[in-house]
Amino acid sequence: MMISSNSRHTVTLRFLAAPTDAGHDGTVDAGVVLQWIDKAAYAAAVGWSKSYCVTAYVGNIHFTAPVRIGEMVEVTATIVYTGASSMHISTTVVSGDPRTFGDPGVSAESRSQCLVIFVAVDEAGHPHPVPPFIASTPVEVLKRDHAISRIKVRSDIVEAMSRQEYTDAGSAEKVVLRFLSAPTDVNWGGKVHGGIVMKWIDEAAYVCASRYAGHAAVAVFSGGVRFYHPVLIGDLVEVEARLVYTGHKGMHIAVLVRSGDPATGVLELTTYCLTVMVIRDETGTALPVMPWVPVTDEDIRLAEHARELLEIRGRAPGNRLPNHLLDAVPATGSQQSI
Repeated sequence: MMISSNSRHTVTLRFLAAPTDAGHDGTVDAGVVLQWIDKAAYAAAVGWSKSYCVTAYVGNIHFTAPVRIGEMVEVTATIVYTGASSMHISTTVVSGDPRTFGDPGVSAESRSQCLVIFVAVDEAGHPHPVPPFIASTPVEVLKRDHAISRIKVRSDIVEAMSRQEYTDAGSAEKVVLRFLSAPTDVNWGGKVHGGIVMKWIDEAAYVCASRYAGHAAVAVFSGGVRFYHPVLIGDLVEVEARLVYTGHKGMHIAVLVRSGDPATGVLELTTYCLTVMVIRDETGTALPVMPWVPVTDEDIRLAEHARELLEIRGRAPGNRLPNHLLDAVPATGSQQSI
């Protein structure tokens, strides 16, 4: 892996996608891409703050196309906005043929993009002040303003997600994965990598969506990945994935990660997000899925919650509602959810 820094606030990782990165369909899993994103964003955050940092939030992760094994991959993480102790980091993933990657006139293909928020902390785990980032070019100003415009949307998403309760009263497809976090999952602070947690989320969502659809599914979007507490090495981890809504093609899967001491069995919520999965034909085109009809009161409430999240995200600059909701709420912008 090659690491470079184009400026003090940008870090780029470059490497080949390895055979060990292959997922269920032979291309790189979304969970592996999320690990790459977390590593690049962490490097940018630590380089800027000069202190240990933790992943706080990952939002609006769009997987536009899969990364193929053997491709040259470039992950770029750029500080675009800072708060008192937080750093908002724009990340992009591109890939292409290693024989021509970077050659004049050869454009790498966009694979994924998202905004990651890291918080600098001191040795006691308390927020640590970071140097302010001052946008100085038109492009930096544009990216800063985009990050700022999403703060209210993100706050509304977090608030909406915090109101939800998941019990056994639901009737939708659900899977629960349980395991111990391993020493190989450790980050530089002695806790589990945020990227590893996101990989677990992708794996659980894959199983849930694939069981519902009867066909291997892939992630096209993840949103509202909120990290509440760290996962410690040796913790008992429980990853619950539940279908909460279906659009024309997308299966909306809520994923909750809980962890705790295996000796007591007491688990606390560490991470929560909503992932959209699709099934694709041999050309890569997303196919319609069987509509899911809510049955219980909890089913209905969670389906309405998923629709609420779609509507909140539709308010963000550059976003729009999916086609099946456009008749109910006017849409703006150009980005479409599924």
